[in-house]
Amino acid sequence: MKHLVRSSGPRRRRTLAILPLLAAALAAAGTALVVTGTANAGTTLGASAAEKSRYFGAAVGTYKFNDNTYMTVLNREFNSLVAENEMKWDATEPQRGVFNYGAGDRIVSHARSRGMSVRGHALLWHAQQPGWAQGLSGGDLRNAAINHVTQVATHFRGQIHSWDVVNEAFADGGSGGRRDSNLQRTGNDWIEAAFRAARAADPNAKLCYNDYNTDGINAKSTGIYNMVRDFKARGVPIDCVGFQSHLGTSISGDYQANLQRFADLGVDVQITELDVMQGGNQANVYATVTRACLAVSRCTGITVWGVRDCDSWRGSDNALLFDCAGNKKPAYDAVLRELNAGTNPTPTAS
Repeated sequence: MKHLVRSSGPRRRRTLAILPLLAAALAAAGTALVVTGTANAGTTLGASAAEKSRYFGAAVGTYKFNDNTYMTVLNREFNSLVAENEMKWDATEPQRGVFNYGAGDRIVSHARSRGMSVRGHALLWHAQQPGWAQGLSGGDLRNAAINHVTQVATHFRGQIHSWDVVNEAFADGGSGGRRDSNLQRTGNDWIEAAFRAARAADPNAKLCYNDYNTDGINAKSTGIYNMVRDFKARGVPIDCVGFQSHLGTSISGDYQANLQRFADLGVDVQITELDVMQGGNQANVYATVTRACLAVSRCTGITVWGVRDCDSWRGSDNALLFDCAGNKKPAYDAVLRELNAGTNPTPTAS
């Protein structure tokens, strides 16, 4: 497929019914069997996904929490949340050593009150760094970055299902190599150091590497695959790989095979930022992604990057499952059909 290449700029603004207490405990423990107590099984995305021992989540921003239509859809449909921006470096450590967790805590509190799990996004990324970090380099930057990982993961310890420990560290194009960034220039082992720090800070959270334009077997996804294989061989703590899947009007024919090859390395795979350009094929692409996740036993869940079209960083692409009025689109129906048609596998630890 022609991969959607995105800039970091727009993203700046970007069950089974059981006892809620048990649901919150499962979320805190980091299990993939995520439940919701707000609807009958099979009638919403989250409920149907939970029947298949998976989650179906959405990226949220606290600036939307006073929007009744937004919150109605969010609370009804999803059993996992991830912060769009509230847990990134610039939001959580605006001044060196001065941490601000208020907005992130608000998202976690809302999720846990409804038996939802939480994905953490993202501990280290070359973009959306606070100005003070952008001015650092070398050992000073490395120390600051590792301290940031340690402090943030410690603060949210026991409350996060999966952390995107490192985000978008590989370059686009045919090299399969690392992106040039201030973090990369601290030494090629910076990703390993971040994962080790995250594991020490929160031993029970699943630790993920997350990237885009990896929606099939290509040079970039193979570069990441080789890193994960190396990490597993050397005992570097990595539990999962996130595939953002910001898709256009088509999808690579080897999408599922790519997920499976990572799963075969012994890591979980997650669809972390799914959105699909609206057009005649939108519903089919969403259905294909959902079907692929259900077919890979270690695919533990799907997250769409936003709730409604008007909340999306992709603007006029109308790339999500609900229109601005909160109405379900054909793509929603296609996803729910695939979730309900999927088999119910033995839950996997994840």
